[in-house]
Amino acid sequence: MEISGIISAIVIGVVIGTLGRLVLPGRQRIGVLWTIAVGIAAAFVGTAVAAALGVADTRGVDWIEWLIQIALAAVGVAALERLRARA
Repeated sequence: MEISGIISAIVIGVVIGTLGRLVLPGRQRIGVLWTIAVGIAAAFVGTAVAAALGVADTRGVDWIEWLIQIALAAVGVAALERLRARA
């Protein structure tokens, strides 16, 4: 992976993490860095899932891939919130 790919993954991860956090009801008590980390992970995993489903490379905007990534980010933020609430 080239440096431009890594930078774009980080930027997309920030957006995905933020959107994943916004779709959850209530307040999440995790930090910004955790949100970014979850977003980056969700972006990578969501891209792999979309590729496995055959919807990663479509014409125009890949809406299905975005929805998969946002859903994974929401699940990740919720899971991290629950883990941190137990500690």
